[in-house]
Amino acid sequence: MDEWNTGNGNDEYSAALHQRTEELYRIPNAVSDDEGIIELPGVVLTDLVIFPRLTLPVFLTPGPNLLAIEEAQENVEPVIGLMKREWELEFPDSGKYLGIGIEMVVGRILTMPDGNSSALVQGRRRVEIVEVLEDGPFPRVRAKIIEESVRVTRRIDALMRTTRDLFERCVQLDRSLPEEAHLVAMNINEPGWLADMICTSISLSVHERQKLLVILDPEERLKRVNWLLAQELDVLQLEDEIQTRVQSEVDRSQREFYLREQMKAIQTELGEGDIWTREINELKEKIQTTDLPTEARSAALKEIERLNQMPQMAPEVGIIRTYLDWILELPWNVSTEDNLDVKHAAEILENYHYGLGKAKDRILEYIAVRSLKPKKDRQPILCFVGPPGTGKTSLGRSIAEALGRKFVRLSLGGVRDEAEIRGHRRTYIGALPGRILQTMRRAGSINPLFMLDEIDKLGADFRGDPSAALLEVLDPEQNNAFSDHYLELSFDLSKVMFITTANSMTTVPPALMDRMELIEFPGYIEEEKVEIARRFLIPRQLEESGLEEHETRLQEVALRKIIREYTYEAGVRNLEREIGRTCRKIARLKSEKKKFPRQITPTVIEKFLGPPEFFQTEAERTDEVGVATAIAWTENGGEIMPVEVLILDGKGNMQITGQVGDVMQESAQAAFSYMKSRCHELMIDPEEFEHLDIHIHIPEGAIPKDGPSAGITIATSLISAITERPIYKDVGMTGEITLRGRVLPIGGLKEKILAAHRAGLKRVLIPVRNQKDLVDVPKKVLSDLKIIPVMHMDQVLEVALHPPVERKPRLRADKKSVKKRAAKKAEKTETTQPAS
Repeated sequence: MDEWNTGNGNDEYSAALHQRTEELYRIPNAVSDDEGIIELPGVVLTDLVIFPRLTLPVFLTPGPNLLAIEEAQENVEPVIGLMKREWELEFPDSGKYLGIGIEMVVGRILTMPDGNSSALVQGRRRVEIVEVLEDGPFPRVRAKIIEESVRVTRRIDALMRTTRDLFERCVQLDRSLPEEAHLVAMNINEPGWLADMICTSISLSVHERQKLLVILDPEERLKRVNWLLAQELDVLQLEDEIQTRVQSEVDRSQREFYLREQMKAIQTELGEGDIWTREINELKEKIQTTDLPTEARSAALKEIERLNQMPQMAPEVGIIRTYLDWILELPWNVSTEDNLDVKHAAEILENYHYGLGKAKDRILEYIAVRSLKPKKDRQPILCFVGPPGTGKTSLGRSIAEALGRKFVRLSLGGVRDEAEIRGHRRTYIGALPGRILQTMRRAGSINPLFMLDEIDKLGADFRGDPSAALLEVLDPEQNNAFSDHYLELSFDLSKVMFITTANSMTTVPPALMDRMELIEFPGYIEEEKVEIARRFLIPRQLEESGLEEHETRLQEVALRKIIREYTYEAGVRNLEREIGRTCRKIARLKSEKKKFPRQITPTVIEKFLGPPEFFQTEAERTDEVGVATAIAWTENGGEIMPVEVLILDGKGNMQITGQVGDVMQESAQAAFSYMKSRCHELMIDPEEFEHLDIHIHIPEGAIPKDGPSAGITIATSLISAITERPIYKDVGMTGEITLRGRVLPIGGLKEKILAAHRAGLKRVLIPVRNQKDLVDVPKKVLSDLKIIPVMHMDQVLEVALHPPVERKPRLRADKKSVKKRAAKKAEKTETTQPAS
C-alpha cells in the first residue's frame, strides 16, 4: 500500500524501505485515559499535511521537532502532528494551530550529509486538539481521539465509484502519477480512507489539504475530493489538448520539411532545380532586362545575393522581396510624349473651363516654350490659390489632358507625419515608401502631372513637419535626386509637373511658398457664375436627373435668383447643388406623370427651394446724414457695407461696433484724427468734441470685418454726422486714409466694383493708384458706373457730401453756460499744474 507513494528503486533500496516501514507498524497507538484524552509530544508540521494510514518521508532540522521525536521513540509512542493555521475554521483551536491534528508515528531517523535528518512518518488517527503546553523544550499536546464511521451506504458506494473513475482518468492523463495508485484506490473500501489517499496523490495546495483534514464526515470529505478531482481532470484534459496540438504542429513541420527535401531531390534529378532557386533566377533576370538606373540595378542585385544566401522560410525574405518589387515597379525611365500643340491645349481649356484667364495663359506659355525646344527642360511648379469650388483641381485634370500626360492626385489634408512623404526605413515592420513614390508607381510614368491638393492643410507635430519634407520635392534644383527613406535610392522627379492647391497661403511656410509660382483664383463674379451654369452645370444636372434639355429651361432671371438668394460662395459647388435640387423636383413630377414647368421662373425657384436664405444689401434709398456706403471684399465676392455714425451728448468718447478687427479700429481712429485736424476748414468748433460721444456702427454685427479699405468711408460718415451734411445715396467708396487725408490703394477692386453695380450704385470712388485694376472689370459694368479716382479726402468730400449749409452750434451760447465751461477749464488747468 505504501510502495506506490515512495517510488520503486533497486532491490537494496526496496529492502531498506520495507524494513523502515515495518518499524512503523511496531509502534502502537496511544492509549487514552478515562476521558478519552491522550497526551503526547507535539511536532509542528510546516507546509506538510499528513493523513491517517498514509506514509510520507519528512525532513527534520535540529530543534524542538527533533527532540520531540527522539523522546517519542525512546518511549515507543506516537506524536501529535500540529499544523499552523492557514485559514479560519469552525473547529476549536489552540491559538496559532489548527483545532484538528494527526496522531502519527515516526520511524528510525537517518542523518544526512548536510546535518539535517529524515524519517518516514505514518499517520494513524485524526485528533481534536484540547490543549498545547509549550513550557518545555518542545510542545506537549493533549488531544481527543476522533473515531470515523465506516458504514457504507448505497449513496456512499455510488460516490466512491464515481471518485475512483475520476481518479483513474486523472492517473491516465497525469504522467507524475504511477499506475499503481489506481490499483491501491480500487482496493480501499472505506470512504474516508479513499478520500485521504486520493488527496495525498493529486497536486493540491497545503491550504486545500488542511481543509480536507478538518472535514470529519467521510461522505462530505469524499464529495469535496470528487469536486477537486473534476477540476483537476479539466486542467489535465486542457494540458493534453495543448500538448497534442503542439505535437501535431511539430509533426506537420517535420513532414513538410521532409517532403520539401524529397521534392528538391526529385527536381534536381530531373534537372529542373527547386522552386526557390527558380524564383531567385527569375527575379535576377527581370532586374537585368528592366530599364533601371545603374544605382538601382546595383542595389537590386545586391539584395538578390542576400536573398540567395538565406533559407526560404527566413523572416527577412518577405522584406527583401517587397523591396525588390518596389524597385521593379517604379517608372524609372518610362515617360509619355507631351502634346505641344498650343491651339489644341487652348481649345481643351476653353471647352472645360470658363474664365480663369491667368491660369490658362500660364499653361499655354509653358506649352509654347516647350514647343520651341529650349536647351534646359524645366517644369513649372504652380500653386493655385483660391476659395473652395473655384475649379482648381478640375483645371489640373484639364491641363493633364491638354498635355497628354497622366494625371495623379495626392491629398495632403491632415497629413502630420513626415514619413507620409519620405516613407519609413526598412528596419520597421510593415515599412513602405512615402506617398510621393506610391503615387509615382500608380502613375506609371516619370513625367505625370502631379497634383498636391490642400497643401495649406498640412500639420506638424512630434512626428515631424511634412511641409519641410516637401521642400526637396518642390525644388527644381533638388528634386532630380529625391531620396526616400525606404528605397534609399535617388529618384528623378524633375520631369514631373507639380501643381499644388490651397485655399489660403497664410499657413504655408515661407520656404515652401518661395518654391512655387502662385496663381490666384479670386472667385467667380455673378456674370461668370451665370455663364458657367449655362455652359456646364445646367446640362450636367439635367443629364444626371434624367431630363432632356428641350423639356425644361432655366430662365436667366431665375438663375440669378439662385445665385443671389440661395448661395453665398466664391465657387459654384452650392450653385450646382441648388440647380440639382430644382432638376430633381422636376424629375419627380415627370416620373409621377404630373404636369411640370417647362420654364423655370423665379416663382418656381421659390416654390421648389423654399424661402431665400441670403439677402443682398441694397443701396440707401435716400440721402442721409452720417450714413455712407463702403464696398468690401469677401471670399465669396464683393459686398456693399453701410457705415453709420451717431453723435450723442457725452464726454468726448468714441466707440466702434459691428465685430470689427484691429485694423479697422485703427482706420476709424485715423479718420477721427483727420477730422479733428480739419476743424477750421469744416467749420467745426473743436470744443464740441469734449461734450460729444461718437458711435460708429457697421451693421451685420455677427460677421467679422477687418481691413483698412473702409478708412475714407468712416471719415466721410464722421464728417457728415458732425457737419450735418447728407451723403449722396448713390455713391460708394473704398480706400485707405492717412492722417494727412491721402487716399491709399486697396485690393479686390474688381469684386468691389461688381458689388456696387449689383447694389444699384451710380458713382464709385476709388484710389488713383487702383486705376490699373479696372482692366479686369467687364466693360458693361464700367459703362453703367461712373468711376471717380481720388487722391485726397477733399476730393471724396466734394463728391460724396451735399454742399455745406448753415447750422446751429451744438453748444448753448448763453452766458451762464460759457462761464460754466470757463470755470471747468480753469479747474482742469489747476489740477494739472505741479505743486510748488
